[in-house]
Amino acid sequence: MFSKILIANRGEIACRAMRTAKKMGIATVAVYSDPDRTALHTLTADEAVHIGAAASAESYLSIDKIIQACKDTGADAVYPGYGFLSENSEFASALEANNIAFIGPGQYAIESMGDKITSKKIAIEARVNTVPGHTDIITDANHALNIANGIGYPVMLKASAGGGGKGMRVAYNDDECKEGFERASNEARTSFGDDRIFIEKFIEKPRHIEIQVLADKHGNTLYLNERECSIQRRHQKVIEEAPSPFLDEATRRAMGEQSCALAKTVQYHSAGTVEFIVDANRNFYFLEMNTRLQVEHPVTEMITGLDLIEEMILIAAGEKLKHQQSDIGINGWSMEARVYAENPFREFLPSTGRVKRYVEPTATPNVRVDSGVYEGGEVSIYYDPMISKLITWAASREEAINHMQTALDQYQIDGVTTNIPFLSALFDHKDFRDGDFSTHFIEQHYPEGFSRTQVTNTDQHHQHAAAVVSRFLQQQIEKAISGTMRPPVTTNTLALVVIDNGELYPIQVTQTGDTTFELQSENKVTQLTTDWKPAQSMFNAQIDDCSVALQWRRTNLGCEISNAQHVVELQVMSPRAASKHHYMPIRKEIDTSSMLLSPMPGLLVDVLVKEGDTVRAGDSLAVVEAMKMENVLKAERNGTIATIFASAGNTLDVDQQILEFETP
Repeated sequence: MFSKILIANRGEIACRAMRTAKKMGIATVAVYSDPDRTALHTLTADEAVHIGAAASAESYLSIDKIIQACKDTGADAVYPGYGFLSENSEFASALEANNIAFIGPGQYAIESMGDKITSKKIAIEARVNTVPGHTDIITDANHALNIANGIGYPVMLKASAGGGGKGMRVAYNDDECKEGFERASNEARTSFGDDRIFIEKFIEKPRHIEIQVLADKHGNTLYLNERECSIQRRHQKVIEEAPSPFLDEATRRAMGEQSCALAKTVQYHSAGTVEFIVDANRNFYFLEMNTRLQVEHPVTEMITGLDLIEEMILIAAGEKLKHQQSDIGINGWSMEARVYAENPFREFLPSTGRVKRYVEPTATPNVRVDSGVYEGGEVSIYYDPMISKLITWAASREEAINHMQTALDQYQIDGVTTNIPFLSALFDHKDFRDGDFSTHFIEQHYPEGFSRTQVTNTDQHHQHAAAVVSRFLQQQIEKAISGTMRPPVTTNTLALVVIDNGELYPIQVTQTGDTTFELQSENKVTQLTTDWKPAQSMFNAQIDDCSVALQWRRTNLGCEISNAQHVVELQVMSPRAASKHHYMPIRKEIDTSSMLLSPMPGLLVDVLVKEGDTVRAGDSLAVVEAMKMENVLKAERNGTIATIFASAGNTLDVDQQILEFETP
């Protein structure tokens, strides 16, 4: 067994691997770039080695620097995680040449499965079901048009070396095909240094279901059931679960057996994932094989009881698999939500900066958090904005979803904006809960983007109750401190008014015990139990027959009460003060409708207009690159370009002005 493993990655997967290594009694080495000097993975490892500047090419993608770090620390094995060098055959070969074990598959498997064109040809030879398409390289946009018309629209343009949704475009006509080829090629060149593109038929209303495989160096191969990964945005997975609510046992077995056949064909050893597109009739087609551990591997661990990184380490050390296919069952149901530092209300643009508050949901047998940040840490503009993976488990799918919704309500992250409200809305959606979805779920249900869901009467009642009780307890503390009253007794009653979006809601609150309250409003009596103390950021309570987790923040004039989906700013005051509320001035918002502002920090790749141009709503104005993704900024109204303030190559801050329209 290895004595010391270097983790050639960062963030949550590096921390996750270190936990397993520690459990196995193996020392760990972290590598870090300039901005990751105080990152969580750097602080978690037994040793840490600085390997370069922020740019991945100068640090996490530098094979020579990582090998030198192994030599300097005496690491005898490398675990690559996902992304970066995890599927780089040159890296695996270089490690072997230096007598350092690679905790992953062999060079042939990486090379053959890492290229989507080659992998599809091998899959066909292995009699794995494949999607119709053109597997040769597309030379230019006109070539793409000819191939697309031959296959028939819609088609998918995909980077041969792609992954993570980068270098992928769907085209429904010639114009979209031509533009898609250019954008996909550019993204592929930026992300992978390889701009080769191929085209295949785009299957409408598909489900994305993948099979986890394990194979050792002795010819033993297992499949660990499936993961449902259909909830995606821009081909990037958002929610994963295991098992799939769609598959039956016969389809599961067929997909698993084909996955094992493919793994054996490429002499695979380690953990790997074979991804499939599944249509409405449960016909499945090979998509790609990832020769590494997937981001979503925890849901498989939760239903099988296996530690996949431990299995990878044991396989790399030459040990045989301890399990047979008949040992692999399905125990319960598991959900995973990817928590990102991104703004779901601004088209999911990355949010970077310091994490001012970070409190994870309480860890239980039903809740697990794989995180890569800490309170006071930084979300950098240079890397993927994932904060953590939130995983839940239960005996049934419905229970696993319920645990997830509670955990999302309890997750407290300030300083950067996160996608938690969007995740909560997805888990609460009827079609998702019913298992009725495809990879188009998000674009189908949120075609205009995401906005906060409407507060229900129940949500509003809970928010008002929490606001009133929190204000009541604050006033008691204030009076006790000032010496105007003794410590609270069990019969204190106070009349208060909640002001919510200009509406006044009178509520009388009575403290009936140390932690119990009775609220009277509009002939409705509510019983509330809570141990909340003034200034605590989480308001946990039992309101009538509901367990409620609400986040509480003080504002200038009141408090902000929220769960994952709903945020309201409420004021609670005496009836006399509330009667004067309508005299308060209304703050006017600054009009930015005539400006194009950068919605994120990033690189201005291109300005597509010039001063004096007339544009219509929907026309492309500029391209901004952030987190290696190109984002096309479009006009929101008709107008004429008056002034351009930035040029291609400029680095932009969030809300930095790019151009301005002529005012009417």
